[in-house]
Amino acid sequence: MTSYFLINSINVYILFYSKDKYDIERFERIRELSAEIVSAKSGLNLDKVKDVFCNETGYQTPKLDTRAAIFKDDKILLVQESATKEWSLPGGWMDVNQTVKSNVVKEVKEEAGLDVEPNRVIALLDRNKHNIPIIAHGICKVFVLCDIIDGEFKPNIETSDSGFFSLEELPPLSITRNTKSQIEMCFKAYKNEEWKVVFD
Repeated sequence: MTSYFLINSINVYILFYSKDKYDIERFERIRELSAEIVSAKSGLNLDKVKDVFCNETGYQTPKLDTRAAIFKDDKILLVQESATKEWSLPGGWMDVNQTVKSNVVKEVKEEAGLDVEPNRVIALLDRNKHNIPIIAHGICKVFVLCDIIDGEFKPNIETSDSGFFSLEELPPLSITRNTKSQIEMCFKAYKNEEWKVVFD
């Protein structure tokens, strides 16, 4: 599957710089074929794959998704998504003009109502190597250990509840956002002051 993503990213780059109308037509067809192959191999909806494959321009780079690991009394904070009722670490897409640190702070405030201080990067992971379903573009997940400063949860448009959970009592997880093994990794980092960043 990785090969098809690479073919598409090279193809988009070539399309961006191509001037010859015949080359453009040929490379647009290659892009469509790549989308069809990814859809067939992954089971993803073709229209959704085309939305990603056929609308991007310029040099392709992964998107960033930040996730905050926040602990209290040896339990980890999870928020419940309003739409799915599944639980995840607070986080989301890194916005333009944000740093990893500022994006973590912003997302935690929006989703959990807490003010936090990010203090350690736990991991930088290739989403498609660890989470399902496979997404038709590159995503790098950044897990960050944070300390609570202040605040309290208030229901909002993104999340309907929050809570601190032990590893043994985790609620139904949103595995597209975080898996049990990723949360286990956060617990290990929290308990180890000499934790070394995990990266793919």
